[in-house]
Amino acid sequence: MHESAWPALPLSEWEETYLTLQRLLQIAGKVALAHAPPMNHWWHVALRVTPRGLSTHVLDHVDLHYVITFDFCSHEFVVEASDGRIERFPLSPMPVAEFYERALATLRMLGIRVKIHPVPVEVTDTTAFPDDRRHASYDRESVERLHQILLSADRVFRVHRGQYRGKSSPSHFFWGAFDLAVTRFSGRPNHQPPADPVMREAYSHEVVSHGFWPGGDWITGRRMPEPVFYAYATPEPPGFRDARVLPATAAYAPEFGEFVLPYEAVRLSDRPEEALLEFMKSTYAAAAHCGGWPASV
Repeated sequence: MHESAWPALPLSEWEETYLTLQRLLQIAGKVALAHAPPMNHWWHVALRVTPRGLSTHVLDHVDLHYVITFDFCSHEFVVEASDGRIERFPLSPMPVAEFYERALATLRMLGIRVKIHPVPVEVTDTTAFPDDRRHASYDRESVERLHQILLSADRVFRVHRGQYRGKSSPSHFFWGAFDLAVTRFSGRPNHQPPADPVMREAYSHEVVSHGFWPGGDWITGRRMPEPVFYAYATPEPPGFRDARVLPATAAYAPEFGEFVLPYEAVRLSDRPEEALLEFMKSTYAAAAHCGGWPASV
């Protein structure tokens, strides 16, 4: 059961597909940015994990409502509209530039016209989508493994969210950094908000966030060579990075400003879900204690 629910996904074996898929998802995410009603902390643009893949929230264009799905079971890009029409095309190895044109053409077939900023974010190579012919990989097996990991992690994240009485985010996928995340809020404003306006909205209040990230290059120039679960607090309270957390395979990574738990340590444990939940509970408890969060949450 562990192998099927928590499959191996070494970064070195699928990084080219990962880098391509990250850009494809960003195209859909930018459409969501244009056609979804704004929500606090950018929740409206995040994608949802579904039994078939990753989907946007319901998007709106004039009187038409629609959803974009990356179907990782049938490997298709799918747009479902409220008038009953469905348009799709296969997900297969193709340059980002070709996918970009096909995705916008598919939307136009449904009468959906949208203008997006065609430049990827939170990546080191910012070649515009219409010009990107370098990223063109799509390995089905790796994508299916990623999907299964997201499903398994999402289940644990939803359990963690359900155990909290205060404000918390859904378990959702952020297409910029390519991570699945869930966030708890103390209810107090962040008195050290980031200067960047996008990050300022994301971190307007004190938070403790947990997530899954496949690893890779970060825009700061740092690299995570393997998939990990992470935990961080913003703003980080004094003493948090020195806290003792569980399981023993978790450690604070100062170059990233967060605790990390290798995915392999979870996957290979006797009880992966319990190991992950233990990590989330212990890191939250440490952050809340160090930050003096209200006892009511």
